[in-house]
Amino acid sequence: MRILGIETSCDETGVAIYDEEKGLIANQLHTQIALHADYGGVVPELASRDHIRKLAPLLQAALQEANLTAKDIDGVAYTCGPGLVGALLVGSTVARSLAYAWNVPAIGIHHMEGHLLAPMLEENPPHFPFVALLVSGGHTQLVRVDGVGRYELLGESIDDAAGEAFDKTAKLLGLDYPGGAALARLALNGTPNRFVFPRPMTDRPGLDFSFSGLKTFAANTLHQVMKEEGELAEQSKADIAYAFQEAVVDTLAIKCKRALKQTGLKRLVIAGGVSANKQLRQTLAELMQQLGGQVFYPQPQFCTDNGAMIAYAGFLRLKQGQQQDLAIEVRPRWAMTELTAV
Repeated sequence: MRILGIETSCDETGVAIYDEEKGLIANQLHTQIALHADYGGVVPELASRDHIRKLAPLLQAALQEANLTAKDIDGVAYTCGPGLVGALLVGSTVARSLAYAWNVPAIGIHHMEGHLLAPMLEENPPHFPFVALLVSGGHTQLVRVDGVGRYELLGESIDDAAGEAFDKTAKLLGLDYPGGAALARLALNGTPNRFVFPRPMTDRPGLDFSFSGLKTFAANTLHQVMKEEGELAEQSKADIAYAFQEAVVDTLAIKCKRALKQTGLKRLVIAGGVSANKQLRQTLAELMQQLGGQVFYPQPQFCTDNGAMIAYAGFLRLKQGQQQDLAIEVRPRWAMTELTAV
């Protein structure tokens, strides 16, 4: 069984093909970073138009990479939500049209389920059950995972997601868009303990997150430094970046430890764009070593949005006979707990 996966939830156009026997056999990705850089963030209309321009060439490239034709495709999976409604409509319309033309089943995939299952593409995939930390620009969630479609939400951000807070703080520091990765690089030159940021919501029970206050704390720190020094030197920028990243990573680690204790599980999966952060990976690896457990994460190319995770999630569901009719429906807001089990 070979499944074509299409991802167009935000600012990356991904097309991939997953083969039941061979695994991932094609993976094409176009990023819109340059397109949105001048605006300091994603412009939904521009994102949708760029998906329209790039999908057909990426589809052709994926088939060529896998040395296949349309006749070799057994099903089509596409991101149905959550995401930007215009971008989702582009991918879903193309996917449904291809499925109709090729006379194969199609299924809409939850974007975050794709991220959650991305570590399954690795040579050493995690076994169910496990706790998953889904951490990206739009989501920060802790989920108990007992199987595909068997999800229990343990906690989530009540305001900014961790990745969103990274990008906003990077913008305060004058870093180019997207700022999360740039902030992490800048933090490498930071001085430990010059600034100490709070670890929000760790002094109370529960597994919810809040990161908007950290952005405000960073802004206040920045203004205080400028007031004292007259300008913001590069070293001060690095020190603020270091303190901010430490606060976010520590907060995520504290909540992960609580979730593991609450569930009694010893396996932790981290996925989503922020899961590529080296400091987060190192901290969680040390945590799991202390707890006698294991941590799993996708390789960096599968941390950000991509078609491979959608193709794989689609394969799991289509193989069990799940599919959807011809109606083109997208769900910009969609709770993962609403998914049916496989």
